[in-house]
This record gives sequence, structure tokens and C-alpha cells, in this order.
Amino acid sequence: MNDIAENNTTDVPALLRNTPSSVEFKKLRKRLLRQAREAMDDFGMLPKDASQLKRPKWLVCLSGGKDSYTLLAVLIELNWRGLLPVDLVACNLDQAQPGFPTDILPKFFEDNGIEHIIVREDTYSIVTDKIPEHRTYCSLCSRLRRGILYRIAREQGCEAIVLGHHREDILETFFMNLFHGGRLASMPPKLVNDEGDLLVLRPLAYSSERDIAKFASGMQFPIIPCNLCGSQDGLQREEVKRMLQGWEKASPGRLGVMARALGHTRPSHLLDRALYDFVGLRPSDRAAGDDGGEAEEPCGASLAMTAKLFAAE
Repeated sequence: MNDIAENNTTDVPALLRNTPSSVEFKKLRKRLLRQAREAMDDFGMLPKDASQLKRPKWLVCLSGGKDSYTLLAVLIELNWRGLLPVDLVACNLDQAQPGFPTDILPKFFEDNGIEHIIVREDTYSIVTDKIPEHRTYCSLCSRLRRGILYRIAREQGCEAIVLGHHREDILETFFMNLFHGGRLASMPPKLVNDEGDLLVLRPLAYSSERDIAKFASGMQFPIIPCNLCGSQDGLQREEVKRMLQGWEKASPGRLGVMARALGHTRPSHLLDRALYDFVGLRPSDRAAGDDGGEAEEPCGASLAMTAKLFAAE
């Protein structure tokens, strides 16, 4: 990674010209760029034949929240540095929420010379009509929003939609599935939609929410709050978020360890017979390199950590 350019460099994208110049912020900026590149490399988000002459097109989804602003800024900087040979189109889906400030994002895009599209679809009325007030809106809202974004991506000739989900979003989804869905699953950094014609990418999969919040604050992005799901208290996801935050506060660094665990699974030490042939497993049949050996005993430090984390239960 080249050194962070000075803000007065003439060819710096408009969005990056007024970035804070402190050493701490530069380190934060570099870290977010590095983590995004690692995620894109690890999960092959770019086609192998992508180049400055053969550039895929991505639809970058902007909600007006800290995560999507940070995503756009990171992708724009990587693109400017020649590290991301992709044509970017920012997209905001205006869901017709009452009081939504329709002027903020158009002005943000225009002031920063960002290619964009804004689409208005009244999903708010559909969601509030179909879902009782005491129930969570998130599932139906997400499905409607995703379907519209797929349509826009096709119309724009994009091969992928790009979302701003971060490390904590992925962990929260894992625990939501574990506690309430009865399965081990989360948000993958890369997937193909059900129709098989579009990718869904999450380049911030390795980035922490804390770093993203600091970056968005330093950049003074015009944050737009969500008054739909954000107006409901006691959501299951909020409970999981508080649980994870409590663990991180009690034992700093735990979320990073947990996130790494999602990339280091041992099917032979779980219970999924579709992933591992337990029925056919015999002592003489174990192949070299098979992970079916005995699990290592946890060390004293990990036992103490577990006891600390669950002491309240």
C-alpha cells in the first residue's frame, strides 16, 4: 500500500480531499483499505481476468448509514490507487420512510462527483401494512430491498451488488442462526443470488464496527438514521449485539477471535452428517491429513476465559 496521499494532491477523489491528517486516522484508513483488499483477495471477489481494460461493474448500495458510506469511500480509494479495476455505481434505494431527507444523498453524490442512481420504491408502506407493530420488520424489508437492488443491478449491467456489512454483522447473524434458527450459518463475504446471475459482495467482512464508526465520524459523513427497524426496541438482533459487546468489553479482542473461528471449521468435530461421514468412519480408514482425530484439550487460559464469559449464567 502506497503512503496515504496528502489531502491537497490534485488528483485525489473529491471524497478524500478533506480527510483528517492525524497519524491515528491515517493508520485507521490504511487498516480499512488493507482489510478490504484481504477480504476481496481471500474470497475472489474480482474476476481473475479483471484489469484496467476489462473492468466489471459493481452496484455499491448506499443507505446513508456509517457502514455504507465507509464502504463507498474504501472502494473509491482502492479504485483511485489502481488496486480495484472496477467501475463503481453508487445506488440509494429510497424506501419512502416518513421524514426521510431526500436531499442529503443526492447532494453528497453530486458534491463528490460520484456516479450514482437513486430509486424510490415505497416498501415502507408494504412492510408496515404486512407486519404487526410488535414484530420485527427486518426480514420482509430486507427481502423487498434485495429484490429491487437485483433489478437495478441488472438494468445497470452490473455483475455484483456490494453491501456494507462488517465483522460484527456477520457474527450477529451467526448467533441469530445459532440461537433462533437451529443452524450454523452467517453472512458470507461472497455469494451468488438464487437466480445465479449476480454476486453479492461484502468487502468490509474483516473490518470492525468500531473502526468503521471512527472512520465515518472523522470523515463527517451526513449520516441518515433508519426510522423503520431503528424505531423498534427489543429486537433479537439488538439483544445479540449487546451480548457480543459485553463479551468484547470484558475480554478485548474476543470478537476478532470469534470471527476468525468462522473461517476455521472442523466438520469432524461437529454433528453434520452431510459434511462428514461419521457412519462410515472406522479406525483403519482414516486418511493422512484427515481432521477426524481427537480434539485438543482446552488450555487453562481458555477455560478461565469461558468461565469468565459465562459466569453470569
